[in-house]
Amino acid sequence: MSSQIVYEHPLNERTRTLLRLEHLFAKTQHFMGGDDPWDTRGAIEALLDIVAISARADVRNELLKELDRLIATLNRVRHQPGVHKGTLDRILADLGDVTSRLHDRASQLGQRAREDSLLKSVAQRVAIPGGTCGFDLPLYHRWLSQPAAARRQALADWMADLHPASDAIELILSLTRTSAAPRPMTAPLGFFQEALDPQAPAQMVRVGLDGDGILYPEISGHKNRFSIRFMEAPAGEKPVQCRDEVAFTLACCVF
Repeated sequence: MSSQIVYEHPLNERTRTLLRLEHLFAKTQHFMGGDDPWDTRGAIEALLDIVAISARADVRNELLKELDRLIATLNRVRHQPGVHKGTLDRILADLGDVTSRLHDRASQLGQRAREDSLLKSVAQRVAIPGGTCGFDLPLYHRWLSQPAAARRQALADWMADLHPASDAIELILSLTRTSAAPRPMTAPLGFFQEALDPQAPAQMVRVGLDGDGILYPEISGHKNRFSIRFMEAPAGEKPVQCRDEVAFTLACCVF
């Protein structure tokens, strides 16, 4: 394949939450680098989404459980043939570091942003279409008129207590993604399904497709089985399932 797009699908709720948070942290960091007030708006909206997810789910404890599971798994394979002990020790050190930093967070993740009065006012309006206009939130309008450096510093302060979670998510998902090598597969008539071992639960499925084509996968599944329908999306037309044989790569990530 000349170029490839990788599509990921979580197979449990924990991985689903981690992928969403990873997406939002990347969005926040992207917009934090800009000088324009519209960049700051984008960063704040992503930050508020992170805070909302953290409030609904006990993200800190979920991360600690996953880190403990990974540490235990890696320690079990230490003496297996082919294990590079130097690499293993480095990964275990990284896992230990982020675990320690999460334990040191006495407050709830995102508490600094959650308790800020300006962000509270924005959070109350952001779900309304156009609800953060200048006439809706004059305080926000004035705050956005500050120099870019002041806005970036405020964002950095709000993000400070979220960095351990961001680092933990990055490490967990990196280990998950690299736990399985992609294998070449074909889908007759644009459909593929595969059973999974419930005794070794997979965290996610990764599907690689030719990025130059018009196909994309619709993936559904759970810990026992998943299926993939490869859809065609011609410009301006309703997507339909491809009826040809489709070549793709597949990785079932189990760590």
